[in-house]
Amino acid sequence: MTVIAFLGLGNMGLPMAKNLMAAGFDVRGFDVAAAARERAAAAGIRLGAEIADTVREAQFVITMLPAGPQVREAYLSPGGILDNAADGVLLVDCSTIDVETAREVHAEARSRGFAMLDAPVSGGVAGAEAATLTFMVGGEEEALKRAEPVLARMGRAVIHAGPAGTGQAAKICNNLMLGIQMISVCEAFALAERLGLAADRLFAIASRSSGQCWSLTHYCPVPGPVPSAPSNRGYRPGFTASMMLKDLRLAQEAAARVGAVTPLGAEACQLYALYSALGHGGTDFSGIFEMIAGKANKL
Repeated sequence: MTVIAFLGLGNMGLPMAKNLMAAGFDVRGFDVAAAARERAAAAGIRLGAEIADTVREAQFVITMLPAGPQVREAYLSPGGILDNAADGVLLVDCSTIDVETAREVHAEARSRGFAMLDAPVSGGVAGAEAATLTFMVGGEEEALKRAEPVLARMGRAVIHAGPAGTGQAAKICNNLMLGIQMISVCEAFALAERLGLAADRLFAIASRSSGQCWSLTHYCPVPGPVPSAPSNRGYRPGFTASMMLKDLRLAQEAAARVGAVTPLGAEACQLYALYSALGHGGTDFSGIFEMIAGKANKL
């Protein structure tokens, strides 16, 4: 049986690991947070006490961690993944991090003889639970071919973005678009309300017109038009505003490094920073509609 070490068993990692276990893989888990470990144990995942004993027998190591520093620590620190993984293991980082860290870890893994992919995901917690994630993969094609049977158990699309780091580049660019689009949809609905245009009428028109986008038709920030959207469950995430802020900041940092001009991204980043500062970082990112419409109070 193929052994998969899964490091990072939070809101995204745990359902991903559970889907791998349901597919018949021998999943060994690790997380530094006691609450995450308890949930994973309750789900039947075998836990390692440290990174070393979690990865030692694995053919695949998958990480789903909060940010670049945690990824660097997990892979590069003494006692980390690269010090303890078996020869021939394939390393797959599904975290959303900065491109530079992704490439740094790739290069160190390669220097030690390991194949590695950066494979951040789109789809949120619902996609992780339903195994419908989209994987944006950077790395060598041969490594991707090895990983596809595993990734396919957690998602419905596995797309090669290019060489090392381009998976992270794709995720940053995708969420830059998403953050901007969501704010534009929120502004339009807030304006429509002031103009006396019913939300369901604007939805019916815009979803069949040039304003159509995913933030409108699949994730409408106004209660009613899209029953499955977080707006119909009190903006419970989903994908939190703090996570959107993190990704928009990554986009701004990347833009600054390469001299790209992203004024709408910069404004979106500031708006999500304000929304989070008001105490709403844990709500779904579509909940920013309430701030834009003047309905969000400081928590």
